[in-house]
Amino acid sequence: MTEETNSKWVSKALIFLSSQTISLFGSSIVAYAIIWYITLETSSGSDMTITILCTFLPQVLISMYAGVWADRYSRKKLIMFSDLFISISTLALAGFFAMGMTDLNLIYIASIVRSIGSGIQTPSVAAILPQIVPADKLTRVNGVSSTVNSLMQILAPAVGGLLLATIGFVYALLFDVVTGVIAVVIMSFLKVETIRSPEEHSTAAEDLKRGIRYARGHLLIRYLLMFCCIFFFLVTPAAFLTPLLVERSFGSDIWRLAANELSWTIGALIGGIAISLKGEIKHRIRAMAVSCFAFGITYALLGIAPDFYMYLAVMLLSGVFMPVFNTVATVLIQENVEEQMLGRVFSMIQIIVSVVMPAGMLVFGPLADVIRIEYLMIATGLMLAVLAVYIFSNRSKLTRELTTGD
Repeated sequence: MTEETNSKWVSKALIFLSSQTISLFGSSIVAYAIIWYITLETSSGSDMTITILCTFLPQVLISMYAGVWADRYSRKKLIMFSDLFISISTLALAGFFAMGMTDLNLIYIASIVRSIGSGIQTPSVAAILPQIVPADKLTRVNGVSSTVNSLMQILAPAVGGLLLATIGFVYALLFDVVTGVIAVVIMSFLKVETIRSPEEHSTAAEDLKRGIRYARGHLLIRYLLMFCCIFFFLVTPAAFLTPLLVERSFGSDIWRLAANELSWTIGALIGGIAISLKGEIKHRIRAMAVSCFAFGITYALLGIAPDFYMYLAVMLLSGVFMPVFNTVATVLIQENVEEQMLGRVFSMIQIIVSVVMPAGMLVFGPLADVIRIEYLMIATGLMLAVLAVYIFSNRSKLTRELTTGD
């Protein structure tokens, strides 16, 4: 690769990562603000469940078609449109709250609209990176992306908590509107070709069927989809119920809720930096199994933490392994799936998350109002450890399917 070519992909990657980092920062502030607002106003697992359903289920309806669109149209334009769509819906919610209309149903409606925008955006974001970055740099760049995103999410709870505690919920929402517009402006400078699918004259339904057949016929992708389905169901209590765990067991101070999120993201930042410096993960299936096992053990330990500071230490350690799991799974797909199919495969991942995590909340949310959340953490953590053993035992079979060596 010549120096000029290297400079071109680096500049494109910087534009893309800058845009998405700013967009994520604003969205994270709104996500934390909504969760904390509902936690502090209601302390209800059922209300939290409704919010999670509104956040994820609409993506099910849009994500698969969004994957087809990402394989047929400009991924750059789809990303920009989604950011604007989300910003407009957030601005509307801020307007209603500013006028004194604080019904929780308005938050649910805004969450549904934001979910649709995210469902359109996510497959394009994941699929566009191989168009920008050389194959041998994907692991490092995904690691850098994870590191920067973790850094932004360290700042997001602090900024979100500060806004919520000082000038209120409305200004936290408006912050997301501003960052969304900035992200779109930056993204407009990215020059990237539109991938022309050989099936571009077929219908969207036919493209959907091709994507499903492709995934079913690809052993590695089939196994990854199955792993993700079980994994995201089991991490639901850790992902969404820990604010309630903190509020019920350690106290409802905003600083405790912020520290809960901050400890996780600091861990994820450390893990992302490690991957960025390493630049490559040689034994990828093994790394996925080890990170899954680590999640299981640390989640179980969260359920028996004797005090808040020990809880935070375990949460930080757990966060270290998230960039490993995410980076390995993402790079495996980016390297082993045909470019014309990337949007559809990533949309399947998005649909899995959008289905199984709300399904998990339908189970674990009501349970959280009946039994201690600590018991849910212990049970799901041990099941994650069992899943990790299964992944590890199938590593040889999966490694043989890799286009790029393990």
